[in-house]
Amino acid sequence: MSSLRPIASELLYGHADQCPFGLCDGSGFRYEVETNTAYDCRCRAQRVALAKARSLSAVIPRRYRDVAFDRPPVTEIDLPIVVATRRFADTIGEKLDAGRGLWFMGPVGTGKTTLAMLVSKAALKTGRSVAIYSLPRLLNEIRDTHRAERSHVELLDRLTAVDLLHVDDVGAERTTDWVLEELYSIVNARYEDQRSMVITTNILDREALCGQITERTVSRLTEMCDELPLLGHDHRMDLRVG
Repeated sequence: MSSLRPIASELLYGHADQCPFGLCDGSGFRYEVETNTAYDCRCRAQRVALAKARSLSAVIPRRYRDVAFDRPPVTEIDLPIVVATRRFADTIGEKLDAGRGLWFMGPVGTGKTTLAMLVSKAALKTGRSVAIYSLPRLLNEIRDTHRAERSHVELLDRLTAVDLLHVDDVGAERTTDWVLEELYSIVNARYEDQRSMVITTNILDREALCGQITERTVSRLTEMCDELPLLGHDHRMDLRVG
């Protein structure tokens, strides 16, 4: 039986990482020698999610790799929103386990994406699986599955399984029936599976957002995410002027 352990780990995860809970040998399974039986380790669900997320975009863009809560531009963003975001990031494990997310909304240049990236960085640092996309790019990737060998269903399954799905610019894509249905499918699947999302949008008015991405999608996101409105001015204009 012991010879099967590294093989199982290689097939599922590519390599036998150390168990984050110190309970198994890195395979995702615990073994009862006396009864010669195996059962799932506490880490297995996390390992499966990581394996499924490997083909997804989980790279923090270069512009955001050095951002931190204690220095600009974050220190120039609305303080109550920064405090709420930091509280979420500091308890990221609990939030992801509970399926809770954040929804940043506000005009261009107010720091929505910067704060969202800090949340994604916090999740990655704890070993959680994260997928980061702008909505237009995500939809382009989904479209590509119709023309490539990789199955459309497989991609949606990966997007559902990842611990944290970070989507920027919700509402920015030109609205078509196909776009609306694909977006709802992703959001609803994660809602039903209690998987966290971090969302940013430039649209502040709920009615306008419902008109752009449908009321049912907005309703799901409202249940899943704490809304954090950013009403400051465009900080990127300050950088250009400076």
